[in-house]
Amino acid sequence: MTETNRRDFLTTSAIAGAALVAGDALAKPATGNPAMPKLLHHVFFWLKNPDSAADRDKLIAGVKSLAAIETVRSIHVGVPASTEKRDVVDNSYHVSELLGFDDVAGQDAYQVHPLHKKFVDEHQHLWSKVVVYDALAVK
Repeated sequence: MTETNRRDFLTTSAIAGAALVAGDALAKPATGNPAMPKLLHHVFFWLKNPDSAADRDKLIAGVKSLAAIETVRSIHVGVPASTEKRDVVDNSYHVSELLGFDDVAGQDAYQVHPLHKKFVDEHQHLWSKVVVYDALAVK
């Protein structure tokens, strides 16, 4: 086997193995729950004062409090990752939340829940922009 063919084979094998591992990881939430939520609610926040760690930390604490809402099945709170800079990557936001719900009814109940309303009332002064993406799993 030539050095180029061997290198191509090793690269292809590594990519295939990584795809199998990633596919298995995506099929199971980190909590060990075998069922991935059917509806994902992803919210991106841009802070009015992006250089304020205090504002960011207050927003993060507020977002984490939403986990107490009964219909929330999973929660991930994050900040932009230091991943490869590419044209398709938007890391201009400051905080994100990814919530999982069993269905649209669960997400609807979340929207009108007193804890969600309290979160918005107490934290909306911190952000200048919010973008929401809701995704329903396909069968």
